[in-house]
Amino acid sequence: MITNITFKPCVYVNSPLTGQFGVHQNYSTKPNIYQKSNQRSPFLDTVSFSGNEKKLTSQSLSDKEFKALVGQKVKQATPATKMDVASELTEVLDLYLQGKWDDKVQPHKKKTVLAGLKKLMGEQGQGNIVMAQINPIPGNVEANAKKAMAYIRAAEAIGADTVVFSELTLMGYPIHDTIDRHPVIVKENMDWLQEIAKQTGKTKVMIGFVEPRENLTQGETVGKAYYNSVATLGDGKVLGVTRKSLLPTYSEFNDYRYIEPSPVTGNQPPETLGHFGRDKITEANKLNEIHGHNYGVVICEDGWNDKDFFKNGVLYEVDPVAEVAKAKPDMIINCSASPSRAKKEQLKHNMLSYSAQKHGTPMVYVNQVGAIDDSSFDGASRVYNANGELVARAKSFEEQFMVVNPLKSQGKTFPLAKGLEKTLKEQKVFSLDYEPDLDRTYKTIVQGTRDYFNKNGLKRAVLGLSGGLDSTVSAVLLADALGPKNVYGISMPSKITSEESRSDAKILAENLGIHFDESPIKGMVTSANEQLEPLFDRIAKNWDGRYTQSFVQDNIQARSRATLLWGICNAFGQTISIATSDKSELYMGYATINGDMSGGFAPIADVPKTKLFALARWMNENRDQKGAIPEAIIAKPPGAELAIDPKTLKPLVAEDALMPYEFLDEVIWRIENKHESYTNMIGSKFLYEKGHDLSKEQKTIWLDRFYKRMSSALFKWTLLPPSVIVEGRSINKGDYRQPVASGSIDYKGQVIKTIAKKLKQIK
Repeated sequence: MITNITFKPCVYVNSPLTGQFGVHQNYSTKPNIYQKSNQRSPFLDTVSFSGNEKKLTSQSLSDKEFKALVGQKVKQATPATKMDVASELTEVLDLYLQGKWDDKVQPHKKKTVLAGLKKLMGEQGQGNIVMAQINPIPGNVEANAKKAMAYIRAAEAIGADTVVFSELTLMGYPIHDTIDRHPVIVKENMDWLQEIAKQTGKTKVMIGFVEPRENLTQGETVGKAYYNSVATLGDGKVLGVTRKSLLPTYSEFNDYRYIEPSPVTGNQPPETLGHFGRDKITEANKLNEIHGHNYGVVICEDGWNDKDFFKNGVLYEVDPVAEVAKAKPDMIINCSASPSRAKKEQLKHNMLSYSAQKHGTPMVYVNQVGAIDDSSFDGASRVYNANGELVARAKSFEEQFMVVNPLKSQGKTFPLAKGLEKTLKEQKVFSLDYEPDLDRTYKTIVQGTRDYFNKNGLKRAVLGLSGGLDSTVSAVLLADALGPKNVYGISMPSKITSEESRSDAKILAENLGIHFDESPIKGMVTSANEQLEPLFDRIAKNWDGRYTQSFVQDNIQARSRATLLWGICNAFGQTISIATSDKSELYMGYATINGDMSGGFAPIADVPKTKLFALARWMNENRDQKGAIPEAIIAKPPGAELAIDPKTLKPLVAEDALMPYEFLDEVIWRIENKHESYTNMIGSKFLYEKGHDLSKEQKTIWLDRFYKRMSSALFKWTLLPPSVIVEGRSINKGDYRQPVASGSIDYKGQVIKTIAKKLKQIK
């Protein structure tokens, strides 16, 4: 079973609705909401595991000791400390659910934990909910269903009122074109849904699935083939169905490709399952009645369209939350699958808090965890009370079985990735202070890498270790995601490679504990030149335009290295090569196709260079192993060591070929986050200009170079292997698509000034 994974929300971080960093600027949050996650419960000081007392998760505890300790904790629990005790017990339960413990090795502890939790929960009808934060595998319906069933049985055993899963749990989100090309898996997910329903009891279940639109009336055959739905199950049957109304079709989201928007919000009768049309709509029962309480349900994007919160405008006419709120539910549940991105947490927190306060209704947000291709989901499922205060939050980037009670404002608040609470009221300005987002960035990429390998049946990674920043950061992330023994770093020096780079690469590998070897490429480069030079001479007899200076030698070196790495992959099973290009250099096309861009996965492709420097220092300070990255690697100016600078007679420095990274990364940020034009940037002051004298002439040169190189790099972006989306916006092809044949686009806007003149020239 794959563990330590995350899920996706439907956020407008990348939509025009986000305003400044996606935060509604007129709505301020209470600082103590986040401070409480760092407070220590008074109960923990007296009963939790400290001193000589072992933790419940200690494998050395005998069954007898474990049972006695659980009994003591449950007996001493008070209403104020009940959720702290429940959290300790569910930590043990999670070990079983995640496959880290089993009944053979620890045969009786699970039963003891479930009995203890049942005693803590008391009678049904109090509003106790299990937030089932799990990591699905897209298209593997059987695995997803079995995992969900394990959570359902545990929730039933403890007497919870309801167990809530994320969006499209049975199918996995996103599923993209698979359901169109292979509709058999949609039928399979319906079969599993019905079977799960049969096995449910008094504990109700809310679970996401793909619903086919079959048997519609003759007048309603128009539309897409499926609904994105959540079924409420219980008492051995399907009790109701809620369909998603708002379908995001931007950034990495493409729901409207095959999903039909629901014509109505709220719960609909079970007999509509599989054949829901306008003639079947029932307005009288928008809510789910569960053990005497009324639950409203929305799905992901349905919760992101409040016109009062998004002052800059909304994408859809309908606000499903407002529609459901009219029925006066006791709580509103959002089954979500929303990926992690820079600045998204502040938007999500502010919006959910605002919505709960506005409608005077507790909000329960259950989010997917884990990664699927370019989307890395952070989990962090949560509860806000009717005053908009955060009262519970699940772990980030981990699967979790979490007990909460929204009606009583009960639950435990686990911390976010370090630093994120500092971003809740940041303004939309470019900054080199990446510290608040580095832990999230690290966890997003590590999870994205681990899941990409695990879910594809891969085990090992091989990469070129150049002694430079990009390959260094990639190696650290891979070692932490896959384990050092599953990573091989290969130094492949050419005649240009410095001794310092070779030494730095070896020291890094030794520090990380990854495998290391050195394989010079001089012979391959020489052999390639012996083949190419005569060939070029023959071609020149028929073609003109031969360059007097070219990048042939640079690229031969890069492609020779890629040949070695892919050779290793072909010789050893479950192994892929890693592309180590970063976002800044990809924007500039400063990467070699079939060279350093070549690989089966690109972990840092959405991380700008200035952030990579900060991440390297952060990892040196915050990983268990301190200082693994040699300081010399961080201190040296980045360069590919593929060519000699004729001015210095030393390897070419990247910033000399491009521009200072501090300036380059702000250009990227302004385009992606503020949609600024060339003209906007010429007339505005950059952060770089506060510490450096920069003439307008030099600034013009750099901006001209940026747009020229970017326009010629578009085709390279389409060839980039799968990578993890990290920033608010990306050039990852899952997030951004631009016609490659748009290289002559007028980024400066000069056409408008001369259009009349040009039209007159047409004969």
